[in-house]
Amino acid sequence: MQLLLLLLAFLLPSRAGAGEIIGGREARPHSHPYMAFLLTETPKGPMACGGFLVREDFVMTAAHCLGSPMRVILGAHNIRKRERTQQSISVLRAIAHPGYNDKTNLNDIMLLQLKNRARRNRSVRPVALPRSQAMLRAGTVCTVAGWGRVSLNGGTDTLRDVRLHVQRDQECSGRFRFYTGQTQICVGDRRQKKSAFKGDSGGPLVCNNVAQGIVSYGSGTGTPPGVFTRVTHFLPWIKRTMKRFQQRDQTETPLL
Repeated sequence: MQLLLLLLAFLLPSRAGAGEIIGGREARPHSHPYMAFLLTETPKGPMACGGFLVREDFVMTAAHCLGSPMRVILGAHNIRKRERTQQSISVLRAIAHPGYNDKTNLNDIMLLQLKNRARRNRSVRPVALPRSQAMLRAGTVCTVAGWGRVSLNGGTDTLRDVRLHVQRDQECSGRFRFYTGQTQICVGDRRQKKSAFKGDSGGPLVCNNVAQGIVSYGSGTGTPPGVFTRVTHFLPWIKRTMKRFQQRDQTETPLL
């Protein structure tokens, strides 16, 4: 745990004076019990991302957050402190979507199978996934939460959230070369200074208590709109993957 705190101190810049995601606020502690804070090592050094619990043994995040080793912290509000609600669990297996392209950011989705199942309580609880592949309507108001930067130079140690509006695909297709509405969602009104930013990658876009998107990418300055991976498009892969690895682990368990 001490090593984890040292890594956090290295990763997180000093807190900004008016801390917020960008245009957001500090979340009510544990009001997003599905949120996960991810720490990983990459060839470029340590990296922090967001994620969200979708089952007691699986966390969902963005494929571009892949690294090794990886550790998940659940039940956190202030990630610089040892809160009694926190559950720190190592990742047994990281399964990035086989079609993920790091040049275009397409299929930016990954499942993390946890080494130990999370203990469900008031501070740690999975979020619901969509039940159908119905498309989100433009104008839908959703929530994004994360521990990412609050400005170009400022960071935060407490969870922040912000309410964002889903946009028409044209708002992103004219701005981002590889944007596609089939697998991605355009989120954030360009007239408002509200968005997810660096360090929020992998966090969920929650609409009516359902995780509809995953923070993927946006502008280098944090100006909206941003691009989110569309969870509904990947539902068959998500269900198939969680079932396959659960069955494999049960099959491979040695008899004592």
